[in-house]
Amino acid sequence: MKRDELEALKSKLPSIPSINGKDEYYNSVVLVLLTLLNDEYHIVFEKRCKGIRQGGEICLPGGMYEKEQDASLEMTALRETREELGIPEEKIEIIGRLDTVVALMGTTVDAFVGVTGVQPEEMKINPEEVERVFTLPVSYFQQTKPEKYQVMTKIHPSYIDVETQREVVLLPSARLGLPERYRKPWGGFRHKVLVYQTAEGVIWGITARIIFDLVSRVQDSKE
Repeated sequence: MKRDELEALKSKLPSIPSINGKDEYYNSVVLVLLTLLNDEYHIVFEKRCKGIRQGGEICLPGGMYEKEQDASLEMTALRETREELGIPEEKIEIIGRLDTVVALMGTTVDAFVGVTGVQPEEMKINPEEVERVFTLPVSYFQQTKPEKYQVMTKIHPSYIDVETQREVVLLPSARLGLPERYRKPWGGFRHKVLVYQTAEGVIWGITARIIFDLVSRVQDSKE
């Protein structure tokens, strides 16, 4: 690399690093939507319809980033919230964002925090995606510690095809001359799973992790 190439490289290095390989993931965006009820902010949750992906689970409004439709990740959060809950973009104020979650199943989740004056009974839910909508006060999560569990993941260089019962090699470790330990599954990373038990149902996984991030920041702001 020559001096002029070094200067060109400097101009290409981001001031705020992103996630290496993010375009290889399913890029999803959610909105932690706050609404004021009885002088207290509540978080708006959805219960997903049973016939769709992750059906029957509790989640935050959001969905996949569509580069053809969305000028930014923030626009994804607003668009998906409008499509799922019928809240126009102009009735939501985005006040910031939380850290990106990189999930084990090949998904990244960017979370924004927004405030709306629209009350739950005014929301027009999309019955094809949302079974019901409800709110829980932020104070509930401040006062309730999540249960903590773990799951274990391993890296598999091959797998057995269900139909043919033949091994499908993803990483030819032997041919590439990699150490023998990479010819069998390796790793064993333990990933923390958070679970909140609520009167409305179990809130867990990525949704719980995002809520925990929000509540931790609220607590930090008091100290």
